[in-house]
Amino acid sequence: MKMYVCFSVILMVLCIFFISGALSELERLEHPVTKSDGSLSFLVVGDWGREGEFNQSLVAHQMGIVGEQLDIDFVISVGDNFYDDGLKGDNDTSFEASFSHIYTHPSLQKQWYSVLGNHDYRGNVEAQLSQVLTQKDWRWFCRRSFVLSSGMVEFFFVDTNPFVEKYFTDPEDHTYDWSNVLPRNKYISNLLHDLDLEIKKSRATWKFVVGHHGIKTAGHHGVTHELVDQLLPILEENKVDLYINGHDHCLQHIGSDGETQFLTSGGGSKAWRGDIQPWDPKELKLYYDGQGFMSLHITHSQANFIYYDVSGNVLHQSSLSKRSLNI
Repeated sequence: MKMYVCFSVILMVLCIFFISGALSELERLEHPVTKSDGSLSFLVVGDWGREGEFNQSLVAHQMGIVGEQLDIDFVISVGDNFYDDGLKGDNDTSFEASFSHIYTHPSLQKQWYSVLGNHDYRGNVEAQLSQVLTQKDWRWFCRRSFVLSSGMVEFFFVDTNPFVEKYFTDPEDHTYDWSNVLPRNKYISNLLHDLDLEIKKSRATWKFVVGHHGIKTAGHHGVTHELVDQLLPILEENKVDLYINGHDHCLQHIGSDGETQFLTSGGGSKAWRGDIQPWDPKELKLYYDGQGFMSLHITHSQANFIYYDVSGNVLHQSSLSKRSLNI
């Protein structure tokens, strides 16, 4: 009897050991589907937190108008939430000055799902992840990386900041908060493992990956080569539909038929860099060097996305289906 019990315990431990390699540590969330047809609508904005300056308030106003028209379910922020150096702590008044007091339109009183940008990492990262901010403004939700499910869509939010080598080797006069990230190689390895696992087991009709840094971009910062080497292969292997990012202060759509589309929405406030890097015009569907945001409307058969400028004018729209890409 003792031998049987001992064998059972050993077997259970071995099972846990082997299964653990197939488990992900990414936090999972569920956003309820509220529309009768199962569709989903949301806005994407990035690089915005400037206490209303650099046209942030004007962009927010137009977001409110479009949000009402589309009856949005939530808002996605692709990082650089608070300039220039993130938040000093969870009592930093920049939170209210750049978020709560800016995005006041009734249609924007929805959940916000946010990732961190490089400017956020120059402050107190844990402050942005703190429940204290959610107690101040229930809309706020920010994590390094997580998975969001909403009906037919799964979003995979990825912390792209630790991938960028120069933040570690040549930070210039900036100080980054790498607490809970070091050792860096292990952090990146675990994240890539968990992301690949989560995407592979997903049964969602649509799979979108969200990060701060660009993978394909003709913007000022240019291509993030570390992501091209390490993240892009996962997107391609798993046939991810969209990669959505900020970082470059512009609005941008790059993609080829039948492949992952790369959507940049980094025009939440300061923009007009005045430069564009060479890119194949067959892939570069939109490059707008100015302020604005984007909307997405998702059904079972189609994903429609529209870019708007600071005045609410439509700059570009496109639709992606499971059969073909119509541009």
